[in-house]
Amino acid sequence: MCNEHSSQSGFTLPELIMAITIIAIGLAGVLTAFRMVVKGSADPLIHKQMLVIAEEMMEELNLKPWVSQSGHTGGVAGCPDRAGLDNLDYYDGYECTGIRPIDGSAVIPLLANYKIKVAVVKPAGDWHGVPADDARRLEVQVTNGGESLQLVTWRANWAK
Repeated sequence: MCNEHSSQSGFTLPELIMAITIIAIGLAGVLTAFRMVVKGSADPLIHKQMLVIAEEMMEELNLKPWVSQSGHTGGVAGCPDRAGLDNLDYYDGYECTGIRPIDGSAVIPLLANYKIKVAVVKPAGDWHGVPADDARRLEVQVTNGGESLQLVTWRANWAK
């Protein structure tokens, strides 16, 4: 008598199809999560660029001389040469698409999609003991696509 035990190893076709299906579903989930992470990885760079642009403009505003001009209405049109803006109040209404150097030369190519707006706001009444004519609220807003960042500070006319 011949005792024949045939032991086969491997997978049956239904087991193989089930394993491939489970691996494919798992891989699709991992790739979807990876795609979301990669897509959002540029956002911190955009936010950092907006912050640097806003901080630079705020520093420029704080370094400008200021002579209180109660009759000045602001409203700078277009993207003028900011080197010619020799008084803090002249920045009120400054708005520009595409970030330019202070001399108003060509837009920096990598920053062409950024928009900057400046408001120099005179308070309605005295600000912490400082007369309204000698205080300004400085607002700088930078946007790029759907993202926006705003910096706000106050400045008193210390030169008086």
